[in-house]
Amino acid sequence: MSAAILLIDDHPIVRDGCRRLLEARPEFAVLEAGSGAEGLAMNRRHGPDLIILDLNLPDGNGLEFLRRLRGETPAARVLVFSMYEEATFVARALEAGALGYLTKHDDPEALLAAVEALMRGERYLGHRVAQKLALLSLQPAGDPLRGLTARELDVLDLLGNGAGLAEIAAALALSYRSAAHIAAQLRTKLRLRSQAALVKFAVETAPERRAQRGSEQKP
Repeated sequence: MSAAILLIDDHPIVRDGCRRLLEARPEFAVLEAGSGAEGLAMNRRHGPDLIILDLNLPDGNGLEFLRRLRGETPAARVLVFSMYEEATFVARALEAGALGYLTKHDDPEALLAAVEALMRGERYLGHRVAQKLALLSLQPAGDPLRGLTARELDVLDLLGNGAGLAEIAAALALSYRSAAHIAAQLRTKLRLRSQAALVKFAVETAPERRAQRGSEQKP
């Protein structure tokens, strides 16, 4: 089973470690890209058998790059390899077309197991995210954005635009404490463990919120 693997990650140390691990297997040849744009170009040029994609890229939305990779190469097998292990991120990556999801906290051997599974056309979830995704499935069905209040969506929009809590409080005529409380409620509802994860979620889901609001305004 020979395979060309495209690794898209902006951290040279991570790419080097993954390449060394994968190329210890003679059937794997690894190509590297340090940005989403470079990864798209290399995907068009080389047509790899499998793509390992970090969601936290310096030049754009990781989920959007995932959708573009899948749109340009529908048969592409994409393994997300991310520091984020919250179930919400995993679910959205799978919805966007990823065949597997692995975190950078998983054991190194899991990377080989994931690549082998995807090459067989199977899904693969790292142990750290599989349980969280199972717990997410126990929640009421539907898009988590649909369960947010208008004020919570306003806060999410401002977070996605780079505003801090003080700026959000001023923009929405709230006290700082109220803005912080809404942010905490959002983390609880979306099952996100940190403010950084909430900000990333806000950025990643901005196109979906705009689309939802546009559809709601149509007669």
